Amino acid sequence: MDPACLQNALSDEERRKFEEDGYLVVEDALPPSVVAQLEGLVDQLGESRAEEVEPDGRLHLRDFLKFHPAFLDLLDWPTTFPKVWGVMGWHIQLYIAHIDITPPLPAEARQEARLSWHQDSGRLNIELETEPQPRISMKVGYFLTDTSEPGRGNFWVVPGSHKRNSLDLPEDETAQPEGAVPVCVKPGAAVFFDRRLWHSRSPNHSDITRKVIFYGYSFRWLRPRDNLRIEDYPEVLDPIRRQLLGASRDGHGYSSPEPEDVPLKHWIAEHAGDEAVAR
Repeated sequence: MDPACLQNALSDEERRKFEEDGYLVVEDALPPSVVAQLEGLVDQLGESRAEEVEPDGRLHLRDFLKFHPAFLDLLDWPTTFPKVWGVMGWHIQLYIAHIDITPPLPAEARQEARLSWHQDSGRLNIELETEPQPRISMKVGYFLTDTSEPGRGNFWVVPGSHKRNSLDLPEDETAQPEGAVPVCVKPGAAVFFDRRLWHSRSPNHSDITRKVIFYGYSFRWLRPRDNLRIEDYPEVLDPIRRQLLGASRDGHGYSSPEPEDVPLKHWIAEHAGDEAVAR
């Protein structure tokens, strides 16, 4: 793994903000050259899977990591991945990845409406009985297009809402919940968020197609939401990437790992010291 990760560890202030608000923005996580490369790949991928376009023109793509090595490089990207392990520790995997392409809505289709507010991970939100629920996973969104102004298909959040299991909605069905804000970021920014954070996509009323790549990381004992099998990646030899792609000596290793199951733990200890390793 790239030693540059050590220069981008989660700071105390970033940890405080993430724990308090449920999300964190890191500007310029991707350099312009990488943004341009990824946007080109996303366009190619979208064209190759045009049959998946939804009626409103949006495209939600999963199971794309094998399309190009650049997508695998995002698994442990040095400006973002250390912040993921800083929040969640070393016992993690990639459990979902998706690309969202949101073209501009036609003028005649634009209207005021409540957004689709939700927490991630489906049945976890029904079957886990604690309040608040445990984090279990988080996502990193890599923004490839300019959403620095509202109305561009922005990612919306209710800061601090990860601490409660329900969300109060106003009677006005065109209004958003109290405290809701659009996340306005430029190309190359990364947005980290707790799966429990109440959030939503939004309509694109601009003339710019919004393109975002999301990587979700969870504890290794959670079943992946993608069709992800380590056997499909024989070219991946890096042990930490293999951990993130689901490698384990056997089923027992996902919940009671031996050292060979979690090379990330030993990399952190070797390069950042034992005090940097979560229990």
